[in-house]
Amino acid sequence: MPTITLKTLIDAPIGHCFDLARSIDLHLQSMKSSGEEVIAGKNGGMIDLDESVTWSARHFGILFEMTNKISAMEYPTLFIDEMIKGPFKKLHHQHQFKIIDAQTEMTDVFEFRAPFGLLGQLVEKIFLQKYMLKLIEKRNEVIKFQAETMCAIE
Repeated sequence: MPTITLKTLIDAPIGHCFDLARSIDLHLQSMKSSGEEVIAGKNGGMIDLDESVTWSARHFGILFEMTNKISAMEYPTLFIDEMIKGPFKKLHHQHQFKIIDAQTEMTDVFEFRAPFGLLGQLVEKIFLQKYMLKLIEKRNEVIKFQAETMCAIE
């Protein structure tokens, strides 16, 4: 199963970073290019333990719907979201946070499995893993910018 691990250093307190990472509004802002919108469940603010959200977005010219649920949360160091319905055979995303010196290290551990057996595995290797990495990187850029901007103002 493909696993993407991405570390992002942010010049902001751990609690700010944690809250921004679970902000539905900020997630929507970071995914504007795919026209992502909330169509069911928690539709704004910060998602919390046992809450779910259903997203609609266009990727590769195809409209997808996916429902994710927060299955674990330990403020301000960890939360996990998992797909409970959608286009993947499996999707499990750990969001880990720790303090390193005066910065917050945000680590994404993103595991997924495409459907369709061997064909899905081929798609994962050819382009899906790179595509998902770019989405997570874009999301993290937005979180980092927002967190560091908030801290500069305070």
